[in-house]
Amino acid sequence: MMQQVHNPSARTETVFGVPVTCCSADYALHQIDKNIQGRREKQYISITNTESMYYAKRISSHLRYIRNASFSFCDGIGVVIAARFEGKKIGRLNGPILMLKCCEYGVKRGWRHFFCGGKEGVAELLSKNLTERFPGMITAGTFCPPFRPLTEMEDRELSDRINAAKPDILWIGLGLLKQERWISEHIDKVNVPWLIGVGAAFNYHAGITRWAPAWIQRLGFEWLYRFFFEPRRLFIRNIRSFIFLSEVAVENISTNKRRAQV
Repeated sequence: MMQQVHNPSARTETVFGVPVTCCSADYALHQIDKNIQGRREKQYISITNTESMYYAKRISSHLRYIRNASFSFCDGIGVVIAARFEGKKIGRLNGPILMLKCCEYGVKRGWRHFFCGGKEGVAELLSKNLTERFPGMITAGTFCPPFRPLTEMEDRELSDRINAAKPDILWIGLGLLKQERWISEHIDKVNVPWLIGVGAAFNYHAGITRWAPAWIQRLGFEWLYRFFFEPRRLFIRNIRSFIFLSEVAVENISTNKRRAQV
């Protein structure tokens, strides 16, 4: 189960039965560093948006993945809205922002990053851009997987490659469900303190995909900004998010009606 954070300003809320960690970025970074410098236990972080919650309500293994994460960070305004339906207030810490904060925070601490995911050349470009932005950042390795399942030998070679690089954080950018499945299947195969699936963060920081300006992000409309530039690819994903939000709304309306009748 998700580890409870022992801090007055940190707590775990559930949104329609799916856990979300509420804590400051500073607290999260401190906990990440504590494990890296300390026992180096194998842990992972779930970046949880409404599409992820949609799947969590339908795929038991995905819900279990989120529940077993050390942190489940809110990745989108949709989760904030869903929480408000239940009378809860949560803050956001999405994948791209978390990646930037970890890269910056880890420079003085010597954190080693391994980037696994993206199309051919994306992981290398991502590493280059982040190193230019945060001089001194250490890239332990990169890997861009082919557009097919790895053979058993290739998969074993990748795990060996990661272990030989001795990273502190393994960033996985394979897209929703694929990256979570990969982490679940490999967390016992790789000797890494932290595994984090961040999806689109690879393309954002590699400069392949447009990232919404900061003011749009603050308003919570980055999903709309991204949809404007990639409508075909994101249409179904947004439909799933709207379905989830509708389910939360209907459930809470029904609950309130039942309470009113008592």
